Amino acid sequence: MLTWEDDVEVHALRRRGWTISAIARHTGRDRKTIADYLSGKRTPGVRARPGPDPFEPFVDYVTARLTEDPHLWARTLLDELEQLGFPLSYQSLTRNIRERNLRPVCEACRTATQRPNAVIPHAAGDETQWDWLELPDPPTSWGWGKTAHLLVGSLAHSGKWRAVLAPSEDQPHLVAGLDRVTRGLGGLTRGWRPDGHGLRPRQWKGERLVRWGGQALRGVGGDLPGPARQPQGRGGEGQSHRGATLVAHLG
Repeated sequence: MLTWEDDVEVHALRRRGWTISAIARHTGRDRKTIADYLSGKRTPGVRARPGPDPFEPFVDYVTARLTEDPHLWARTLLDELEQLGFPLSYQSLTRNIRERNLRPVCEACRTATQRPNAVIPHAAGDETQWDWLELPDPPTSWGWGKTAHLLVGSLAHSGKWRAVLAPSEDQPHLVAGLDRVTRGLGGLTRGWRPDGHGLRPRQWKGERLVRWGGQALRGVGGDLPGPARQPQGRGGEGQSHRGATLVAHLG
């Protein structure tokens, strides 16, 4: 790969009448490499991909999904793509969407700051939103290291919320936090909606807290909304997640 400085030098030498072979010897590069940069086949600062683009087979699917729903979360889209064999990371997905301009522009969202963001009506007891928040630099006396974790549960209808601090987002602290926050909110709602980070259902696959498409084994549980629900508003409400039954033994 040539840097922009190398590319400028190569083109300057070519304008002076140097041959490709002479430029290659002078710069210590391969003749084919020099020829590609002189012809414009390669761009300075961009490394040539050693094989086929792994994102290319999924372009049509991503385009169709974002055309159907321009507000679709990239995290939700990644969940769908992984079931199709998508090999890249979340960061690679968002970068390709951005660089290829795959997400259509929503004119209504251009003035989103001038109108209420939450547009979904929720009945009382309908849904609880769960989020993990990371709090940097907790007091040293806590002995929790550089980060504390706050599990927040909020009621979609009233906006009432409760939270609990934890040193970790692992399963024992999660279950204990769900218990305390649920009791603080006054009980269970009909549905639970986890965030796209620490409470993602696919991270619990195989553990006792989840049965994919099945029934609760014991204790109490809440059904996560399935992908049929369309995203609306902000703050995580209305965003689709793969269906699952979340089971926590809170007794």
